[in-house]
Amino acid sequence: MWKHEYSAETSVNLTSLWDTFTAIHSGKLTLPGGDRFEPEGELAVGTRIAVTPTGQETMTSVVTAFEPGRVYSDATEYNGLTLTFQHVFETQGAQTRLTHLLTISGPAADEVGPEIGPQISSDFPAQMDALIAAASDG
Repeated sequence: MWKHEYSAETSVNLTSLWDTFTAIHSGKLTLPGGDRFEPEGELAVGTRIAVTPTGQETMTSVVTAFEPGRVYSDATEYNGLTLTFQHVFETQGAQTRLTHLLTISGPAADEVGPEIGPQISSDFPAQMDALIAAASDG
């Protein structure tokens, strides 16, 4: 198994961040340089989402956790691996903490994860900054 975690804190309130995040994953908003999401229905556990990363082929993810204002996760099957993206929202005093966690699992994860994981997660800081900026404007 291979993991990468990235967190940021902001003064933007949790509700604004969650609403902006779910607008992205609902296909209502696309951040500059971000993935395009096209869900088959309302966001909920089991919803299938066509995800098109910038400049890449479309993949299908399935929502695996959906706790409004707290946790969102989806999983994508890729060449025998499972890529799980988890997003955790927490209030810490006057700040909101947002954490993105990528977990790569499967038989070859220990070998392939260190190669593809950093490529997949390299945009976490920029996309989190863009999410926070979009939530600030909303």
